[in-house]
Amino acid sequence: MKYYIIAGEASGDLHASNLMKALSAADPQASYRVWGGDLMKAAGGELIKHYRDLAFMGFVEVVQNLGTILKNIQFCKKDILGYQPDVLILVDYPGFNLRIAQWAKKQNLRVFYYISPQIWAWNTKRVHKIKRDVDRMFVILPFEKDFYKKYGVEVDFVGHPLLDVIKDRSIDPAFKTQTGTKPIIALLPGSRKQEINKMLQEMLSVVDDFPAYQFIIAGAPAIEEAFYQNILKKFKSPVKLIHNQTYDLLQSAEAALVTSGTATLETGLFKVPQVVCYRGSSLSYQIAKRLVKVDYISLVNLILDRPLVQELIQDDFNPENLKQALKEVLENREIYRKGYQQLIEKLGNSGASNRAASLMYKYLSTA
Repeated sequence: MKYYIIAGEASGDLHASNLMKALSAADPQASYRVWGGDLMKAAGGELIKHYRDLAFMGFVEVVQNLGTILKNIQFCKKDILGYQPDVLILVDYPGFNLRIAQWAKKQNLRVFYYISPQIWAWNTKRVHKIKRDVDRMFVILPFEKDFYKKYGVEVDFVGHPLLDVIKDRSIDPAFKTQTGTKPIIALLPGSRKQEINKMLQEMLSVVDDFPAYQFIIAGAPAIEEAFYQNILKKFKSPVKLIHNQTYDLLQSAEAALVTSGTATLETGLFKVPQVVCYRGSSLSYQIAKRLVKVDYISLVNLILDRPLVQELIQDDFNPENLKQALKEVLENREIYRKGYQQLIEKLGNSGASNRAASLMYKYLSTA
């Protein structure tokens, strides 16, 4: 079968690539045309657009780049029609993908959605668009099935794909050679230049307050080293930068400062005590504060439904608060490890990619 898959972020590229591998095992004749990243390309996809050219965060930033976004949408529609896929698989990235889903349904294309948009957090009315435009939704968080059920939407809970990614993973010995024996604090400032600019300088402000530790930045796969070095040169203390070794870094870290997003869950699954950080533009934050309907911004706290990890948001994300929060994290590491074990139990078993692929192939084969 022919699959057209759209992922607009680094996490989507990871999960879509693993889905593609599982689909290829179920469907040896599978071919893929994709929007995503290097991982999806390596999994056999013909890469049409890279996510680094698609990622705009915040309400204000989206408006500022609206022309580019609309051009991408028009190009995408034309490209899908030219490919004539058996199914369109959308991976998270709701601002773009829900528009494509609405259009695709009118073209009588089969639409699957893997990894639900966080409509339970804000703008819940989008559930009606999903009910209308998406043939099957495959969710990865345990509470999402009950959320959709309230609106009469039957979805498949397949488990979280990150459990597959970290299962039985071992650290690359070369990583230990690079970093030596000094205990590590990991810095995960995000995957987009826009958010890295906002987050990293604040994170680096506490380096001198913890001289017993080495700080290491997890470089985003699509961001060049020179971009980070322009920020690092403003600080005297030596800070390492690594690329394509984020999981080795997390497996080795004593603690982490993490920008809100999928990385907070990844950090939790590796049982690393963390401080969750977020700062957007003032206008975007004020808009979001009025729209968001959840008590927490980190996936760890949302899934556990309690504040296990500290969240420093907007004005609270400052050097003084960050220093105190990191100190508390380092002093109470065992509390976090116990909480993370509960998190893992709530997420269920590994095998999400295989379960999702198996269900997709079954639905397509019996259509």
